[in-house]
Amino acid sequence: MAEPAFSQPLMPGPQPLEAVRAPRPAPVQLRPGFEGADYIFKYAVMACALGILGLLVLIVYELAQGSALSWHAFHFKFFTSSDWDPVNEQFGAMPFVYGTLVSSLVALLLAVPLAIGVAVFIVEMCPRPLRAPLAFFTELLAAIPSVIYGIWAMFILVPLLRTDVEPFLARTLGWTGFFEGPIYGLSMLAAGIILAIMILPIISSITREVIRVVPQHQREAALALGATRWEMIRIGVLRNARAGIAGAIILGLGRALGETMAVTMVIGNRPEVAKSLFAPGYTMASVLANEFSEATGDTYLAALIEIGLALFLVTIVVNALARLLVWSVTRGLPKGALA
Repeated sequence: MAEPAFSQPLMPGPQPLEAVRAPRPAPVQLRPGFEGADYIFKYAVMACALGILGLLVLIVYELAQGSALSWHAFHFKFFTSSDWDPVNEQFGAMPFVYGTLVSSLVALLLAVPLAIGVAVFIVEMCPRPLRAPLAFFTELLAAIPSVIYGIWAMFILVPLLRTDVEPFLARTLGWTGFFEGPIYGLSMLAAGIILAIMILPIISSITREVIRVVPQHQREAALALGATRWEMIRIGVLRNARAGIAGAIILGLGRALGETMAVTMVIGNRPEVAKSLFAPGYTMASVLANEFSEATGDTYLAALIEIGLALFLVTIVVNALARLLVWSVTRGLPKGALA
């Protein structure tokens, strides 16, 4: 007698483990010679990366070799002496170091408030249709060649300073000692102003990107607690972005330290240490541009190369510090944290 249909098992019994596992994908069959091409590509790009490092080391080595004669003759006195007399082979780089630092400091004092203000306006307050055009025109300043800035400064900025700005500063702030003496137009002040215009787009662009990575909930929390827009920007945005803004400022300083042509055309090119910003000066980059082709003696040439080595090392350190500060703000932030 046949068994009833309900006596058959309703569910299948336990299956072997091998039957439950998903099928293993078939291994990818590489074309003949593909492994060799992969290794070639790997070592090719590694060679490109190491080539950059090797180029940097080679530059430092060549500058050190070329400045050895000056280093052995003057040692650290080279950077503390103010004597620059190629005829008698007496060389001191203090006027050039001083001019570089003062012109860069003036540039930062003028450019930093304006650059931060532009960045805050574009990110926080600018109407959306105007954000992209305003950011574009701000960054366009960085694409203008430095010689164009120098020509503009010679024909527009320097006469304006000589006839209007510097006399006004002498009358109102001459008691400080920074705005006194003969007025030439070609001065440390002119160099600082043209540098400020040149580094403004760098500081503004990086500051804008740093402000954007501040989480949006920081702004919303400040507004929810009753803060005004200014208080929200000052406490919720700028305070959280201060390390990145400091990095942007230092990166702009690196650009100001190494600028050559525009500064050479307006600073006056006189190796002296003067307190007044109306006095002409000299920078490390401009003395290289002006005198390197005229250096005849070995010691003269070695002194100029030593100035170049010092400027090169200072620029590397400043840029590395700036990148480190910017990285300390932007590292590890998800895309959703962008404002």
